Amino acid sequence: MKHLTITIDGPAGSGKSTVAREVARTLGFTFLDTGALYRAAAVAIERAGSDVGDNEECGRVISHTRILLTGGSIEVDGTDVTEEIRSPRISELSSAIAVHPSVRSELVRIQRSFRGLSSLVAEGRDTGSVVFPDADIKIYLNASATERAMRRQKELLTKGTDLPLERVLNDMNRRDNRDSSRSASPLVIPEHAVVVDTTHLTFHEVVAKILSIVEEKSADK
Repeated sequence: MKHLTITIDGPAGSGKSTVAREVARTLGFTFLDTGALYRAAAVAIERAGSDVGDNEECGRVISHTRILLTGGSIEVDGTDVTEEIRSPRISELSSAIAVHPSVRSELVRIQRSFRGLSSLVAEGRDTGSVVFPDADIKIYLNASATERAMRRQKELLTKGTDLPLERVLNDMNRRDNRDSSRSASPLVIPEHAVVVDTTHLTFHEVVAKILSIVEEKSADK
């Protein structure tokens, strides 16, 4: 059986990271967290003291940075940044640098290197539209803005950051607008993707639904 590539895209707070990780675990596939790569890139750019608004400079930093993603850990030039990349500061910075074509080009190269090694579940914002446009199965997760903000607020609270829901919602709306309006690989529903609204679904219900879609699509191939 050939290796399958499954992409799971969606906006922040749609649940794609945790869902994709569980889908990959259940299927025995490799999990590719592309969001973690962008966050790691943000750490590298911040540490270099670069101008986050400079496309060429940011791309140059990433081209000389060693980002290693293994299992649930991620390293930047030999330093484990697994916890650091989940901070609100790095979340905001990763969205800011993601608009740069040079940054996206460097990270797409890294993402594509995973394909062919094993069956793959890749999650992000452009995995089905840009990184793997010919993926075997494409999923797009979504949820209402309020629901996504509530999930994000709970996630931050578990990490010791207590922010008002209104602020989390405003930050998320700003990021949604930036992600969908950028010129380089904007957030879109990929062609042929199955859209799953997770607003009123539990985590396990979303996973079960995606596994059902994978089973159905795989049978057609």
